[in-house]
Order: sequence, then C-alpha cells, then structure tokens
Amino acid sequence: MGKETGFLEIDREELEYDDPKERVKHYKEFAIPPGEERLKNQAARCMNCGIPYCHNGCPVNNIIPDWNHLVYEGDWRNALEVLHSTNNFPEFTGRICPAPCEASCTLNITDQPVTIKNIERAIVDRGWSEGWIKPQVPATQTGKSVAVVGSGPAGMACAQQLARAGHSVTVFEKSDRVGGLMRYGIPDFKMEKNQINRRAVQMEAEGVTFRTSTEVGVDISMKSLKENFDAVVLSGGAEHPRVLEIPGAELPGVRLAMEFLTQQNKRNAGDDETRAAPRGSLTATGKHVIVIGGGDTGSDCVGTSNRQGAKTVTQIEIMPQPPAHENKLMTWPDWPMKLRTSSSHEEGVERDWAVLTKEVESKDGQVTGLKCVRADWSEGKLREVPGSEFTLPADLILLAMGFLGPRKQGMIDQAGIDLTARGNVDANTHDYRTSDPDVYACGDMRRGQSLVVWAIREGRQCAASVDEALMGVTQLPR
Repeated sequence: MGKETGFLEIDREELEYDDPKERVKHYKEFAIPPGEERLKNQAARCMNCGIPYCHNGCPVNNIIPDWNHLVYEGDWRNALEVLHSTNNFPEFTGRICPAPCEASCTLNITDQPVTIKNIERAIVDRGWSEGWIKPQVPATQTGKSVAVVGSGPAGMACAQQLARAGHSVTVFEKSDRVGGLMRYGIPDFKMEKNQINRRAVQMEAEGVTFRTSTEVGVDISMKSLKENFDAVVLSGGAEHPRVLEIPGAELPGVRLAMEFLTQQNKRNAGDDETRAAPRGSLTATGKHVIVIGGGDTGSDCVGTSNRQGAKTVTQIEIMPQPPAHENKLMTWPDWPMKLRTSSSHEEGVERDWAVLTKEVESKDGQVTGLKCVRADWSEGKLREVPGSEFTLPADLILLAMGFLGPRKQGMIDQAGIDLTARGNVDANTHDYRTSDPDVYACGDMRRGQSLVVWAIREGRQCAASVDEALMGVTQLPR
C-alpha cells in the first residue's frame, strides 16, 4: 500500500488537456503529462484492497495495487516490469482504453477512483523515455512456425508472446501499415502512431516478420497458410459495418465512419488517402455534419470533423439519453451505463438521443438533410412518437453504428470454420481453437466488436494455447 491515509487526504485529479480552441488546430495528442510528484500522490490513494476489484475490472488483470505502490515509492522501473507482466502494450490501453478498472475501484463508490489509467500511461511513457523497453529475444528457437492474420492489438499481442516463446511468427496484414483499427480507426489526437511503430520495431527485433499489403483469402490462400505453418491464428477484427437502411442512404454524402477516419489518418501519415478508396476523397470541411452513433467511433468522427473545419457537427443516437450518474448500489463494481462526455465532445457538438432516422433528403444527388422522428423506449421497445418529425440540415452523414462481426468473404469462407449465431468465428476462451484444430481465433473476430484491452487479453491467452499445443507445455502467462 502506498500511503495508509492517502485516499483520505488526497483528492482524485483528472488528466488535464490543452485548450479545445488550440487543440482542434492539429492532430497531435493534447494530454498534459502530470509531474512526478502529482503522479506519486495519485498512486498514494490506492488502498491495496483485500479484494482488489480493479484486477477483475481490468480484462488483462493488471496488478494495479502493486505498481501503484512502486510509483509511490519512486521505483518506476520495477513498476514497468509489473505492468508489462500482464500487458504487452500499456501505452495503447493507457490512451484509448475506457478504464473499466477505475469503474471497479473501491473508491469509485464515492466517485473518487484512483487514476489508474493515467498512472499506467505515465509508467510506460517513462519506460520508453528512459530506454528501459528493449526487445526480449528468445534464447532458443523451437522450430515451429505460426501465421497470425491481422496486426491489430490481438494479433500483435499474440505474435509477440509466441515470438518470445521461440516460435517463428509471421503476421499478415492487408493494409500497408501494421496496427489494424488502432492505426486507421483511432485518430492521431487520441494516439499518435509512433506508439505502434516502435512496438513493431521491437517485435521485429524479437523475430516477428510483418507481411503488409497481403490479404489472406485474396493475395494468399488459407490453404497455403495451413500447408506452410504449424498453426494459424485469425485475429482480423470485426470489420463488417452496420449500414443505414433508409431511403437516400445510397447517396454519396452518406459515408462509413471508418472510411472517414482512415482517410484522415492516411493524410496525417503523408499517404495518399484515395488509395483503396473507391468513393474518392472525403472531408467535413465547410459542411453540416451528422454523426449517427453515440459510441467512441462517433466521438472520434466529431473530433475529426471539428479539426477539418466542419460548419456544424451533430451527433445522434437511437437509444435514450443515459443518466448522468449511475446507481452505485446497482452497478458497482461492474461497468455502468451512464452519460459520458469525451474530449471531442468538449470541442463542440450538438448531441441528441432517442432519435430514429427516416430518410436522407437530397437535391441534384447531393445530401441536404436528414429526416428524423423521436423514439419512445418507455415500454421497453422502440416506438415512434406521433407528430415528432423533424429535419436536420446535412451535407455529410457519417455512419458510426457499430459492426456486425468479421467480413466473411475471402479468408473465413476459405477457412470453412464454424461461426456463432452472431456471425463471429466460433472458438472458446479455453484454448481459442476453431472447428479446425490447427486454426485459432482471438480478439474482435472471435468475440465481436470490443475494447483494445480485451483484444490484448485474448491475444495473450491464445498465444499460450498455441504454444501449449505445439510444445506440450507452455510457460506463457494467460
């Protein structure tokens, strides 16, 4: 435990950001790193609970009280060691994880949880700045080879663990750069892509081979992978988007959020954003933008639209507005459903809930508005409110309504493996095997659209299962 009375004497301090008026002028990260003394004080608030609910709240089971205590003691290097023992990429989770661990913190009962996410981020950032993070090259090679399909957080975590166990690992990625949706779906202002680049360099030094611009099922067949590798891991994510099925949704001004976000990230990287973009370049500059979907992807569209110079930004959600505060007696230590305001929302947006879309209006083939109606959920099912129709002006409508599972065409069709009723690859969390015993699946491709921290957990656990299957025993942690 850090300081016995720390939680009584020290208040929670949120991470501070640059002024919204300034940060919307660029795409760089804008969090202001807290000083060491402030971080020590925040770590001192951890109570080292007899039952540390934060362990269970964190999908990778981070040993949170231990590294909080080490930060309080000023032992940052050992704090990094403990942090890395459960999480391959804490700089990812320290930036884009919603921190379910903090929801589970005992101090959250009084709305004062330990700032776990900020401390995690500070530990790993210090590790990089001090040069403590180095490749972990295995002493011996097993002679076994594994193909990992997809280089998102699940694929990267799985590949790194398997390489450290001494296997020859090749990661196949259909895009031109590694990182999956972290690379092209997460805006740079939330996570700059050097965070991915330096981990890729580390992994290459550990023996991982990345084959980018190579789509399994198109450029190389599943049959070829199975013939040339001892095991195949599918970690390609859940990329089948939910689309809008109303009149006018086919118009060129109605676009998918991932198309919009990917193009901006490509611009930031100095790449041609129109490559592999059959509908051409896409920006929100000078437009009335409507974002349909109230989740993180919708929030990312808001922040990106404001940076591109949108005239107005409106975000709508079909579900009713959640409460500002949860009922702790009903929810804690589980993740609560409550109103969340992101840093992108603070930069400027009109938000509306319980809105059902009816039709996209247009003139001469160009989007001009979105007809809507109020939705009533009072009886537990969706009902339109009579006489509540209204129209929002729109030049660009971005669809951020989630995903329906992995794309089937190509790799999954060729694999011939079983799917769940929801369309995900069918594999359990004991050994992550699919209906083909030599093919494994982890991350969003297996569980459906989820969090980066869940992807890392599944990648690590899948690696342990593959290692055990190949070698008869494994030393890799789950």
